[in-house]
Formats: sequence, structure tokens, C-alpha cells
Amino acid sequence: MKTITVDGEKFVRQVDVKTALPKGDVTNPFMEVGKEYLVQTVTHYYTGRLLWVGQNEIAMEDVAWIVDTGRFHKFCQGEMANEVEPIGGPVVVGRGAIVAMFQRKVILEVK
Repeated sequence: MKTITVDGEKFVRQVDVKTALPKGDVTNPFMEVGKEYLVQTVTHYYTGRLLWVGQNEIAMEDVAWIVDTGRFHKFCQGEMANEVEPIGGPVVVGRGAIVAMFQRKVILEVK
């Protein structure tokens, strides 16, 4: 990875940041980087693409806070939620706050 130095401080290009992530927790076969997940924490639901799995946290991109899932089963199967607030990303979630994680079907059509 190429770096540049400005005023004695090193920087990398933004497009190279994903490759700069630490290796992560490779012993966890259930969290696959690059897959879409619904993450239930003790307070909220989030959806997004898993970017990195660390020992104490996970990082996701293209994240949205799901305010109201509607019928939960249908939402897990890919239907649109009743209320969603996009966050973007990357977002870091502490693994100790995760209650459940589901791989979610993604439907790309706009309803």
C-alpha cells in the first residue's frame, strides 16, 4: 500500500483503506465478510455488509438503522422495512452488544 507524508504525518489513499484493515477473527466461520447481515443489538437493529470481524467488534458498511421491521419474518426474507434510516458506514458494533445476527436476503427492486 502506498503512503504519502504531509507535514511528517503518513496518509493512505481512501480506496486502499479496506486492504489496510487488520486480519480480524478468522476463527469465526459464521460471520462471512462481504455478506449482508441483519444485526440485532441490545437496543437496535442494523443492516449492512460485513466489512471486518475483530475479537471484540465488527465493522459494517452501507449500514442502516431499522426503526420498524414490520413483520419480522418477512423482513428477514428480504421485504422492505416500514421505517429505515441510512447511516452509511463504516460503522463499528461491539460484539458484546450483539444479541443475534442473521444473514439477510437482499432484494434490489424498489417498492
